[in-house]
Amino acid sequence: MARTSTAEDWRVYYQRTGERPPRETLLQALASFEAEDAVGTAVDLGCGGGRDSIELLRRGWSVLAIDAQDSAIETLLARPELNQFGCRPRTEVSRFEAARWETADLVNSSFALPLCPKADFLAMWQRIFDSLRPGGRFAGQVYGVRDQWFGDPTNTHFTQSEIDDLLLPYEVELCREEETDSVTPRGTAKHWHIYHIVARKPAAM
Repeated sequence: MARTSTAEDWRVYYQRTGERPPRETLLQALASFEAEDAVGTAVDLGCGGGRDSIELLRRGWSVLAIDAQDSAIETLLARPELNQFGCRPRTEVSRFEAARWETADLVNSSFALPLCPKADFLAMWQRIFDSLRPGGRFAGQVYGVRDQWFGDPTNTHFTQSEIDDLLLPYEVELCREEETDSVTPRGTAKHWHIYHIVARKPAAM
């Protein structure tokens, strides 16, 4: 099971991961938007130290970055790359299932959604879909049931059939299953069972 993280744990986590490249799911979604000659408004749920938010800003997107940890927002706003852009992200400190935002062209949530308790997940997932403009995309990850943290009540895990149900309203552009043994960014050994997802809300709704 996952252990409870302290504020200092999160601060160290953001320091270790902030300089890593943006997630592949975000890059695939952005490539699809670029093929459509489209740039818009993005919500980065569970933005962490800003590795994805920075990439969105670099490509000219308007960004609302949301995270439950003050230290995440502090890390993002302190990044020197922000001085290179014409705009800064809007930010909000909130658990993402409690956050409120208006419409968006992209909702990105890299490895954050599994931290949403299952009792709150479906309402939050519907919120994501409802907030997307037609043709908008979701990019992110969910955990499968063979993940080592399965059974932790603060996490959410899904079977393949449950994930298929989650994606029914979307046009699925990527749903790649990954199962591997590696370490967490904090250096703890872990068995991962992950689904990497990019999904488009149909243009005609």
